[in-house]
Amino acid sequence: MESATHRLQGDIMAASAAAEEGGVGGGFSDDAAGRGSREQVRNRENRREIIMSSFWEQLFFQILLLLVFCRHINTKTIGPTPPPLVSISSILPTDIRSVVLKGESQTENVELVNPVNLTLECTWTGNQNKLPNITGFWRKDGDEVENSRLTVQLENDQYNLKRVFSIVSVKNLGNYSCMFESEAKINFVLAAPHMGEVRDKPIVSYVGDSVVIACKMEETKPKPSTWNWYKANGTDKEQIFTAAEPLRYEIKNDERKTKLVVYNLTEADGGLYYCGAVYSINTTMGLVELKVINFKEPLKPFIAIVIEVIVLVAAILFYERYQSKKNYTAGKEMNDQTNTLTQGENNKPEEGSSMRQRKV
Repeated sequence: MESATHRLQGDIMAASAAAEEGGVGGGFSDDAAGRGSREQVRNRENRREIIMSSFWEQLFFQILLLLVFCRHINTKTIGPTPPPLVSISSILPTDIRSVVLKGESQTENVELVNPVNLTLECTWTGNQNKLPNITGFWRKDGDEVENSRLTVQLENDQYNLKRVFSIVSVKNLGNYSCMFESEAKINFVLAAPHMGEVRDKPIVSYVGDSVVIACKMEETKPKPSTWNWYKANGTDKEQIFTAAEPLRYEIKNDERKTKLVVYNLTEADGGLYYCGAVYSINTTMGLVELKVINFKEPLKPFIAIVIEVIVLVAAILFYERYQSKKNYTAGKEMNDQTNTLTQGENNKPEEGSSMRQRKV
């Protein structure tokens, strides 16, 4: 397109130059020259008009082609007009949970697996006053839900409060409360199915051995879509991928059960492990603690007991030896005293006989 434009401009310049050259040359008389010059000027102007009109026609045609080409490109790039967006909440399944409150407070656990439009219905029989109407509103995790306050009429000796919540992700889970002023409330705790059995005591294994850590979901709970395993890394959880370390980890999933096998244990493998039951709405975590000890660890109590026994026997022997020595010393002293008394008794008769001899 640009080359065609340049060619047209060249043609115009060449025609202008040829016209000027034609006007300069010739050996005519003055009159003839005058007439020739006027004819040349007219011819030159006609040629210029013809050339300019042709130039503008071609330029207009090229611009028209350019516009058609650009429109074709835009049509291919943009494509067909997309259909109007459909609200996610309008295609979600629906569910209803109803609770009748007769006291002042009640808690209802609601386990969800998939996103849902959840209708929460609260019915309160009221207090003794039975006011014709009261104020009702909703809270989520302690914060009042925007535009949820309304006047609840007393019908059939009870107050009814209802609201639909779109639960589409984990951020929509939590504690929802319907409030009847400040006198009564019903708590709906929305969460994924909780883990069934959780091991309270840690699993103990030895360095170099293998260990199997297991988790399972109760038979009454929905089956998770899959299972994941995590290891605590400070305050975070680091997911375990068996493909990255096939010689160290193996995961065996069986619908409601999962097992993590850790091979060739080291002391660094000890810590907290999390099994995650994956549902569409959220992942439920179970916690298991693993302790990895050295073979010397079980010997420590035995060695401590042996040391205590040795110390006790040594103390007993020392005490007996001390007592024996003490008894020996006491017996020797008693023998010496006995010998002294015996000698004294033997000396007394001799003194009496000598005195009797003096009397005679």
